[in-house]
Amino acid sequence: MPKPLNIVILSYHNQNGGAGIACGRLAEALKKAGHQVNFLVQEKTGNDRSIELNNTQWKKAMSWIRFILERLVYLPFEKNKADRFLFNPGRFGQDLSQHPLIQQADIIHLHWVNFGMLSIQNIKQLLNTRKPVYWTLHDMWAFTGGCHHSGACMNFQQACGNCETFIKNPQANDLSHQIWEEKMQAFQERNLHIITCSDWLKERAKKSSILKNQPIESIPNAIDTELFKPGNKADAKKTLGLDPSKKHILFVAMRVNAPKKGFHYLENALAGLDKSTTELIIVGNAQDIPELPLKTHKLGHISSPEKMIQIYQAADVFVTPSLEENLPNTIMEAMACGTPCVGFAIGGIPEMIDHQVNGYVAEYLSAEDLTKGLAWTLENAPEQAARQKAESTYSEAIIAAKHVKYYTHVG
Repeated sequence: MPKPLNIVILSYHNQNGGAGIACGRLAEALKKAGHQVNFLVQEKTGNDRSIELNNTQWKKAMSWIRFILERLVYLPFEKNKADRFLFNPGRFGQDLSQHPLIQQADIIHLHWVNFGMLSIQNIKQLLNTRKPVYWTLHDMWAFTGGCHHSGACMNFQQACGNCETFIKNPQANDLSHQIWEEKMQAFQERNLHIITCSDWLKERAKKSSILKNQPIESIPNAIDTELFKPGNKADAKKTLGLDPSKKHILFVAMRVNAPKKGFHYLENALAGLDKSTTELIIVGNAQDIPELPLKTHKLGHISSPEKMIQIYQAADVFVTPSLEENLPNTIMEAMACGTPCVGFAIGGIPEMIDHQVNGYVAEYLSAEDLTKGLAWTLENAPEQAARQKAESTYSEAIIAAKHVKYYTHVG
């Protein structure tokens, strides 16, 4: 067995958001594999062993100021207020290169580090330590001129600029081009190694002008399959006050009405299902949604993993009609609980859902095909196949081993 590694993981948050949850799970997986893992976060929730950088009132205030300054850099160029947090300049952050845990580490592993945690130059300072730096990408920010998802725009393959999506007066040398130039200079070091959570994101990164010459590996997120596991469906339904004789579709989103979550496609798809036998469960903020074709159970925000597992166990199918995704933790969680999934053919979703094996991959933006997918999955109930996919692809031991192999064969 190779000697244990000393790994420091850097993330904006330890639990909130998909990226925070994913890197927290990776930290636990690596610890279970026998490695020393320290977890530095900008903001902390709960009592886990992550170390909060903002551990004094002064540091919290400085963190807030950096966050505001990031917004102020972008504000004069902002095209649409609704996209305010979908574009980050990466101009403000903190130098962590001399932090004792960085100095002691064998491996520096970055995750989502925006919102004033690390600037582009702060990442360069970490690279200048000459230690192996691994960076798990949860979106496209590392190789674009500031956006987290470029949509149909392919400027990142040559040179960002003339940014019509996020810049109100796009031109060749606009803010997106300036950020692109800064990243081109900062992210060319030989000790930078890229990890993407999906093959889809890997292919985008490989085609980018910024990262095309760097080593890139696709390693999915990990999940504890001993915690997230199937249970008695009828009992779970009864505990939640659901009718065990009905079929239940589960939808989860922090903000149901967030445009990128595609809820209106699901709303249209539900109209084609039998309302006498099928009901909808919504987890998340769903206060402003209209009346739906199916009886709907709004469970609000769920913070307890145990309660969320029970909801997955009660559901007959999990649906994610998102318009942009990398590798959703929710699909992984549902599958681990034996719940088959339905989603659009976008991002990493087709890598997770094997079409008509453990769920259904619907034609992108087709509510009609989403209806077909829900109907097929409810009828065929491929629960065992869903669980098998989670165990064989996303279990902690498998994902930890893939990371260690990359650390030791490249770093």
